Amino acid sequence: METSASGICPELVNALSPHGLILRGGFNFGADESVPSVLSGAPAKSALLVGQAGSAPWPHFLRWLETQPAGLKDPLDSWSRQIIGAVAQDFGARAISPSDKPYLPFQQWAMRAEGLRPSPLGILMHPQYGLWHAYRGALLFETELAIPRLEKPIHLCDLCVGKPCLKACPADAHSEAGFAHEACLSHVRGPDGAPCRDDGCLDRNACPYGTEYRYPIDVQAFHMAAFAGI
Repeated sequence: METSASGICPELVNALSPHGLILRGGFNFGADESVPSVLSGAPAKSALLVGQAGSAPWPHFLRWLETQPAGLKDPLDSWSRQIIGAVAQDFGARAISPSDKPYLPFQQWAMRAEGLRPSPLGILMHPQYGLWHAYRGALLFETELAIPRLEKPIHLCDLCVGKPCLKACPADAHSEAGFAHEACLSHVRGPDGAPCRDDGCLDRNACPYGTEYRYPIDVQAFHMAAFAGI
């Protein structure tokens, strides 16, 4: 697969674009790494991550969802698998998902591919998109790719003095000690959790970076409902 100086495989970029998806960088596996296999059963030599910036895939996903049976479980995962799987087939790659079991180290791969670091919320902080981005899958290849050299991005959290992302949650779900999952879940499901259910995570929305990519309220409500199982 050919690559250009400006990025990885323009043809692959063009194949993902109609679905609101983008390439999120890639890397070659080391010879001593334990890696998943490709379609032939051989160990993968390289990986390209696929994801989104902002809510670009949302209208494409909604149109697809209208054609699916009511009550489909994990519809966004299903849509992502279908789209990325079809693109992978066209490029001779194996498509994998963050929800595949056994789980693969997608966050570590993302940090490796884009040089990002976690925010205090655990979401990787992107220098342009802030916290408003996601990884929807990866493509595994049997050959090494000419991956453009990665320039280490600035970590915006290092510049943020007030850390408003740690102060907005009424349940104090996020702190320097980590994420209090049960406290968050209980609050979101409870009688006082309507602002979170309707408008999204208050801590995430308090982050001052990448606000132009912030998910619309309906998108945030969808993700909160999936998180809370409601």
